[in-house]
Amino acid sequence: MPALLSVATAIPDHRITQAEVLSVMAQARGAALPGRLEQILGNSGIDQRYLACEAGYYLEPRSWTSRAAMYEQVGTRLAQRAATEALDKAALAAADIAAIVMISTTGTMTPSIPSRMIEAMGFDQATQTIPVFGHGCAGGVLGLRLANDLAAANGGQNVLMIALELCSLSYDFSQFDKKNMIATALFADGCAATVVSGAAGQAAAPRFRAFEQKTWPGTRDMMGWEIGATGFDLVLARDIPTFVTQDFAPFCDAFLAKQGLAMANLSEPACHPGGGRVVEALEAHFAPAIAGIPATREILRQHGNMSSPTVLFVLERLLREKPDKPILLTALGPGFTAALAILDPRGAA
Repeated sequence: MPALLSVATAIPDHRITQAEVLSVMAQARGAALPGRLEQILGNSGIDQRYLACEAGYYLEPRSWTSRAAMYEQVGTRLAQRAATEALDKAALAAADIAAIVMISTTGTMTPSIPSRMIEAMGFDQATQTIPVFGHGCAGGVLGLRLANDLAAANGGQNVLMIALELCSLSYDFSQFDKKNMIATALFADGCAATVVSGAAGQAAAPRFRAFEQKTWPGTRDMMGWEIGATGFDLVLARDIPTFVTQDFAPFCDAFLAKQGLAMANLSEPACHPGGGRVVEALEAHFAPAIAGIPATREILRQHGNMSSPTVLFVLERLLREKPDKPILLTALGPGFTAALAILDPRGAA
């Protein structure tokens, strides 16, 4: 299997605390938030987040055009920053990359960001570009799977994978239903990049052992986008923590069993956190063999739910600790889809 040479992350400039978010929401609503809702939002497990724009931007009416312009401006900058760091960590030049995979569900451009990066960053003109839209929160793990497959092609090659999301561009303070307020209190912006290599000579680098994916029928209403008048409008209709317990947990157990692994064989997992209650459901599933997922909790606390890049922020943190046992990666996204991976942090098992 190809090797994971690097993981790098990038965040936008505008930091906002959860207390400030609640204040802005009350300002936009023109009245204090209902006590019960304020309690729910305040217990999200998030202390702060980073957003593409200053808070005032989100209180103004916006069009498709203005949202697209902000995605291009901020998204391009974050993608190039994360890609540059990932290449530096992998000790590779842009010209060494055969393909660029771009995962994003919160905006889109034609020509795509990877296509524009070729000239801007000095990639070879023959570099393959693969923009992928629609995976949502599952995109980080599914993007790694695609990058891994591409890295194994053509006798082994270097692949750059970027996961970019500007979730805040979907905030709509003209809609004050519970779904939109919870989304505003959870979602954030960020970018991550990885280099995956099928080239020879990487024996000691982390390697993916296996990937798995499942989409459940009759669950399309759980998460996604609807096309609204001014941009993407969030679909968030079902209780995801209950889904984790009843549906995801057996799927995860079966995946581990197929790999000959038990929970006790694993290092701390790298999970897309979703929200505080999702983290609690995941921890309950992993217990007692795994005491908790503190790295996942810390990324949620410091960055919120950035959708697809979030699990890569967690993985970057875990790899700094130099674990010696396999790492389980988990993510849930639209479909409703689960994505799983096993990474051997010290090379082939």
